[in-house]
Amino acid sequence: MKTIFIALLGVMSIASIANAQQKKTSGAIQFENIIDPAAMASASGIQLTDQMKARMPSSSKSNFELLFTATNASYMPVEETEDSNGAGGGGGGMGRMMMRFGGGGGNREYYYTFADKGLTEVFDLNDTTYYMPSKLTLSTSGPIGSMRMGGRNPNDTTKTKPAPAPTIEVVKTDSTKQIIGFTCHQAIIRSTRAIKILDMDKNVVEETKIWYTKDLGFDFSPNPNMWTEGAVLAIEGRGNSSIAKSIEYRNVSAKDVTAPKKAKLITAEEYKTKMENMMKRFRQNRPGGGGQVRTFGIN
Repeated sequence: MKTIFIALLGVMSIASIANAQQKKTSGAIQFENIIDPAAMASASGIQLTDQMKARMPSSSKSNFELLFTATNASYMPVEETEDSNGAGGGGGGMGRMMMRFGGGGGNREYYYTFADKGLTEVFDLNDTTYYMPSKLTLSTSGPIGSMRMGGRNPNDTTKTKPAPAPTIEVVKTDSTKQIIGFTCHQAIIRSTRAIKILDMDKNVVEETKIWYTKDLGFDFSPNPNMWTEGAVLAIEGRGNSSIAKSIEYRNVSAKDVTAPKKAKLITAEEYKTKMENMMKRFRQNRPGGGGQVRTFGIN
């Protein structure tokens, strides 16, 4: 009897260890994003008057959630809602609500496959849901998308020359800090860009700090175009930041980390063309066909 009891305890211990290990391979990480449009404009070398700052949107915060398993992950915006029943798989009484917005630059859903560093972006545009495949990468367009502000003569029919690609430098430092219990290492992305502001040529240097860890065992970034290695738990730019606030290990359904099948394929070039055509129509529909225009580049 004693032998049977000891054997039973052994089996239970092995099962307990297996369950603990399984829990460590899936869960949820909550992120907070902060955007300050005025600070972003200043970082791009644009001199803003007090009047211009007053007309710009104020800084805003938004919450995102990363769901991950041993092989896949999804990252998307969430809205906190009261759950009167207090239900929801350890979600702390907060419901998970997907938000999709049409047009370029709106909130998107991102789906990751760890084995090949694959990425699928899912978004709505003109009443159609698209998916756009790509990879985790460090974008050659730099930390902040290119920005151009008005001053263009509406009667000037010459085509705007594409901005030259910036010079990108990755600087790994010895700095570390703890984020949600993980030791994160710092990499600084330095971008030097030649831009034209009100017919004046100027070099703008932007720096973005990336904090990443390899302890999670997978590659990820809250900005898929700002990745060097490991799982990025914080991105600190001037006027734009994202940082992990909490982590919870729990069971995650494969469905929650798999891109929806009912979406139409679009390539990066096709998407860029659509955005350029939309912006062209927007300019043409403006009174006088010109005036002050602000556009953000598409990575």
